[in-house]
Formats: sequence, C-alpha cells, structure tokens
Amino acid sequence: MDQKDRDYFRKKLDEMSQQLLSEAEKTIHEMTDHSDSYPDPTDRATAESDRSFELRIRDRERKLLVKIKEALARIDDDTYGICEACGDDISLKRLEARPVTTLCIACKTAQESQEKAQQGR
Repeated sequence: MDQKDRDYFRKKLDEMSQQLLSEAEKTIHEMTDHSDSYPDPTDRATAESDRSFELRIRDRERKLLVKIKEALARIDDDTYGICEACGDDISLKRLEARPVTTLCIACKTAQESQEKAQQGR
C-alpha cells in the first residue's frame, strides 16, 4: 500500500472515530438531561427500552472505536492492509467497505464457513 492510500485510510478512520465520539457525547448529554416524569408506566417502559437500545448501540460503537485505534496503529507500523491470516494484501475495495478489517475476503469467508460449521454441530 502506498503512502497516498495510507493517508486516505488514516483520514477515513479518524473521521469515523470523531463521528462515533460525537454521537457518544450527544447520547451522554441527552441521558443526563432527562428529568422526564412519566405518569404512565407504559410511557416509562418505552423510554427505558429506548435508552437501553441506545446504550447497546453505543457499546457496539465503543468496540468499533477500539478496532479503529488498532487499525490506526497498523497504519503506523506499516501492517495496515495485510491479512493477519495469510499475509496477502487486503483489497482496497474491502478496506473501503470495512476500514478496520484484518482479514482478506478469502480468509474472512473461510472463517465464517468454519464458524457456521461449528454452530451446526
């Protein structure tokens, strides 16, 4: 991967990180700003369900932030875009679709097939 591609993906990953952090900050602000009083138990349950859903989304995003940091570290040590399983280059199309990926499409497909086979047991 050349420097131009590394710079492009670094920028893309930084933007993803900033967007996720912005969403997390917005969620924190919204959740700490709520002083809502719900006279109807159904309304309260709906609000709690919505908050729970929002927190699950933020937890997934937190995990994605970790992967983004790891991808940025791989860019720094010149291993970004190299499959961890086989050592081949990961296609730019795949990196564009999933910038945090660590596996080429062939290895990811094999991994998913193996997981599916294990679940079928």
